[in-house]
Amino acid sequence: MSEAVREAPKKERPQFRNIHVTELSNYRLPLAGVVSILHRISGFLMFALLPVVLYLLEKSLLSEISFEHFKGIASHWFVKLVILALVWGYMQHFCAGVRHLIMDTHVGLDKDSARKSAATVLVISLALTALVALKLFGVF
Repeated sequence: MSEAVREAPKKERPQFRNIHVTELSNYRLPLAGVVSILHRISGFLMFALLPVVLYLLEKSLLSEISFEHFKGIASHWFVKLVILALVWGYMQHFCAGVRHLIMDTHVGLDKDSARKSAATVLVISLALTALVALKLFGVF
């Protein structure tokens, strides 16, 4: 090997590493990625709380007394917030699921359309959740 080849500076190659938990705040995820992660979180939330919801439904259907008992529990503000979190999970999961079904038909796959549909999912799910919140907290 010639002397010039051995002495040529080596080019620094970029290193791609996994993102550490402490670096998450520095990482800018696109809106479609945020909607995708929220879709997974809402799906897990609904799946994890499904046994609790079914148990409470079963107990509330036993008699009028048990229904009134759970109606009293559901009137507490903290329980209403938990119900609202479940409603948000359902609305988010449903809207994002419809978005994914539409994208499965190869519609809206370009970057601009994906950004718009992700924003639409967030706006619609939050608006529907806000309507349920207004009804749940007795505004109308």
